Amino acid sequence: MVKAIEKAGFPVVHICTVTPISMTVGANRIVPAVAIPHPLGDPNWDLEEERAIRRSLLKKAFHALTTEVEDQTIFED
Repeated sequence: MVKAIEKAGFPVVHICTVTPISMTVGANRIVPAVAIPHPLGDPNWDLEEERAIRRSLLKKAFHALTTEVEDQTIFED
């Protein structure tokens, strides 16, 4: 699905917890998530911590969307 969307001209960011799987399916822009059961946070964290990590992940994803890539790239920072 990722490759088909990109082929249509839309950049895609794959936020995932297991980056090797994203590499295998051919995602070009990959943002590592928090953990398998809760990729975008953790229900044990307080609300402000969850908001901060979600904001951080979204900022990375938006940065990845606006970055030209030629090969598969993992955006960790």
